[in-house]
Parts: sequence; C-alpha cells; structure tokens
Amino acid sequence: MSDDTEHDAPALTAPTGEEPEYAAIPLPDGTAPLILVLGGTGYIGGRLTPRLLAAGYRVRLISRDLERLRALPWSEQCDLIEGSADDPEAMRRATEGVDVVYYLVHSMGGGKNFEDDDLKAARTIEHAAAEAGVSRIVYLGGLHPSDAELSPHLRSRVEVGEVFLDGPVPAIVLQAGVVIGSGSASFEMIRHLTERLPYMPAPKWVRNRIQPIAIRDVLHYLLGAARVQGDVNRTFDIGGPDVLRYGQMMNGYAVEAGLKQRPIASLPLFTPNLASLWVSLVTPVPAAIARPLVGSLQNECVVKEHDIDDVIPQPGGGLTGYREAVRLALSRLKDDLVETSWQDSPVVGAPSGKLPSDPDWSGRTVYTDARESEVNASPEAVWDVIEGIGGENGWHAAPLLWSIRGWMDRLVGGVGLRRGRRSRTRLVVGDAVDWWRVESIDPGRLLVLRAEMRVPGLAWLELGVTPDGDHSRYTQRAIFFPKGLWGRLYWLSVLPFHGFIFSRMSRDIGHQAESA
Repeated sequence: MSDDTEHDAPALTAPTGEEPEYAAIPLPDGTAPLILVLGGTGYIGGRLTPRLLAAGYRVRLISRDLERLRALPWSEQCDLIEGSADDPEAMRRATEGVDVVYYLVHSMGGGKNFEDDDLKAARTIEHAAAEAGVSRIVYLGGLHPSDAELSPHLRSRVEVGEVFLDGPVPAIVLQAGVVIGSGSASFEMIRHLTERLPYMPAPKWVRNRIQPIAIRDVLHYLLGAARVQGDVNRTFDIGGPDVLRYGQMMNGYAVEAGLKQRPIASLPLFTPNLASLWVSLVTPVPAAIARPLVGSLQNECVVKEHDIDDVIPQPGGGLTGYREAVRLALSRLKDDLVETSWQDSPVVGAPSGKLPSDPDWSGRTVYTDARESEVNASPEAVWDVIEGIGGENGWHAAPLLWSIRGWMDRLVGGVGLRRGRRSRTRLVVGDAVDWWRVESIDPGRLLVLRAEMRVPGLAWLELGVTPDGDHSRYTQRAIFFPKGLWGRLYWLSVLPFHGFIFSRMSRDIGHQAESA
C-alpha cells in the first residue's frame, strides 16, 4: 500500500483484474451478502462500513439518529433503519435477510446500569439474529487475562461475548487491547500524556505489559471474519507484534513525535478513579471515557493464543508494529485526514433532543442572546470561518474566559473545551466541537451546535450567514432553556460574560472573514 492512500486501514482496491483482498464471497444465488453493522457511527464501525462497501458487501445500518447516519459520506450506499439495539421490533426489522451481524457497540461513557443495558442489547440482538437465520455474529471485545478480577467495563465486554457464544448463531469474538490509530481514545491518551508532561508521575499500571494493535490490523481481522466459513464459534485474541509496558508505549510515541523520552515514576497511590480523573485533567479525554480505558490497564493484557492465524491469515507484510502504527496515526493527524474519532462517542447525560422551532417556544421560559452584523466579505468567506470554529481555531473572543469555563466544566465531569474537533476545516452532523455537538448544518448558510457542557438546562448556539448585496450578513444566536430555579440563576450569573464574549465573537468572526 502506498503512503498516499489510507494509512490507518487496509486498502480495499486492487489493480484491474485482481480480486480485492477482502472481496465479498457471493451467496449461492449470486448476490452479495447483506451485513448489519451496529455501531456504524462509532470509531471502529465508521471505518469498517466504507470498507465493507468497497469489498462488495451490501450494508445495513441502524441508529436512533437517522440524520447523523445520512450525514456520513457513504450513507446513500447503505440501507438505513431507525432504532436501537435494545428494541426487539427494531432489531427484527434490522436483521431480516442479513447474513452477518457486526456488534461494535460499547458503553464507553458508562451510566449507572450500563452492564444490564449491554446484556439486554446483546440478548435482543442474539434472539433477533437467530430468528432471522443470520449465519454469523462478529463481536469486538476486550483482551483480558483469564485469572484476574476485571474492571466493570471489561467484565461487561466479556459477558456480552459470552451471550453471543452461548447462542445458536455462530459467533467470532475478537478480543483486542489498546487500539492505536488516529482519533482512537487510547492513542489520544498516550499522545497528550507524553506531549504535556516532561516528567510522568504515573499509576503503577504503567509497568503492566500490553500488546497494542494498529487500527488497520483490527479492521483486517473484522473484514476477514465476514469471509470465515463453517460453524466457528469462539473467542480469538488479536494483538500486534510488540509486547510493551505502558511507559514504553509513551516513550515510543515520544521518539516518533520528535520529543525527548520522558522519565516515568510509578506511584502506588493512584486508584483507578483517581487515575481516570488525573487523565481527564491532563488530556482531552473526559473522565467518563478515561475510566474504562484506565480500568482495562489494571491488568496485563497480552495475547494468550494465536489461533486467529489459522482462520484469518495475517495481512500481507505482517502485522503493524507499535511505532509504525504511531507514525501512521501522526501522519493522518498532520494531514487532517482523521476518519473517525473517540470524539464521536455520545456523552452520557448530554441532552439529545433537537432544538424546537421558534413557534414551539411559546409558553415556556427561554433566554436568547441574538446578534447580527454586516460583513464586508463574501458569504463563502464568512462560512469558512464559521465552519472552522472551535478546536485549534478557538472561539474568536476572550480565550482566557473560554478556557476558564472549560476547566470548570471538566472539574464537574464535563467534556470541557479540550475535546476539540475531528477535522480542522470540515463539519458534519454528529461531529464534536469542544463542548458542543453539531446538531444540524446547512452548508454555506447555517450551523446549529447543541451544548454538551454541564449546565442546568438545554443550550444551543446558531451561527449563520446570508448574502446582503455586495456584502454578507452574519447572524449569531445563543439559546438557553433553563431547568428550574438553578437554570434561571445560571443564566443571570453568566449574562455579563455573555454580553462581552458574544459581542466580541460576532465582531471577530466578521473581521477574520474580511481579512481572509
């Protein structure tokens, strides 16, 4: 594979006249197998789906949010169904006529009853797949030792795998450890810990042995699983060629990033909860996502068997080494070509409702801060500034105040401002933008962001542009639906800051567009 093609995953095209490595095996009637991907908008599923399509499979996706699915560049090639994995009726419709089910859903954000929720969804899927005559279920679980107490999240993954293995539909349960690729939460944790700390006081798990695997190799095994014939029904450990301590992984990253290697001191005082809080303060990964990652590092996670090689041969050229995986991930970040990211994961407790239209506000309390200005620039120039907002580009006004508010959000368990954005220049529905989520986007005209910060109410931010003769008219509106007395007091307390920040923001966006 050449360096100017997809770095983080195997290429799915081949020279004319040659069969692609992962080409679908036609069914007896000559049609391509139908694949159902659960978790198609997530980090793994969002990369697997276009590769299944390129390999000649028919693909079906299911999601509670069809608008987010439709925003994906390859969605028109898929069959889209609205629903969730724990809804028996939705799963009955989703599994009809399906040959292979990929289950790529994990409760990374947690929640009080996440283990029960995971088991309920797995049993619903297993039952629907059996009734529909599905030939195989493919599940991506977690690599773990067999004789140790597991963290709740890792234990839940094991239990979900057992549900599939105990059912009537043959299942391939792939068990992977730390996944290294651009945008993966594990990679981002390593990257930011290494880049921000010249000296690393670390939990004792930095000395545990880990067998990381490149995202391209995870996708290789997932794609290969769809071609496995027969009644194979078991777990398979998968990992890259290197077994490293976590501290060695950090210093391996430092070498590839051109940094000095970091002194690392193992401290026994860090409990998993304290470690996840510490990680959330040092890196953009919030505590809710850091917690399951830290929990999976409490034990040594090394491949115990290599039986997968007998079922799915290793990719040509062999598995990707850790430092090569880091090098490829850094290349994707540099070129702004991150396909999917941990940022795509939903935030537990964040509002999910759509912004109602203005007439629907009648009869309820709503606070707004609306501003507009004439900009001596084309609508296209203004839109470029709007679509590039947040992340490395910032918010165009009072960066210190934005930063302070971001830290306040992190301290109460929110995502804060450092979550950033997947792409520096492009946005689609469902993308994260710091503590906002893209709820809707009308390219060239209107961007609607929904707040995922911890606030006593629901908040949105609208940024828009319209032609105005030879100029443009920029519009900006902050909208807040307070929840109870605390919501009203919150709005009143931040009102003076809004008056300063939002006026400066409107002015600076116009100035940047005019100077472009």
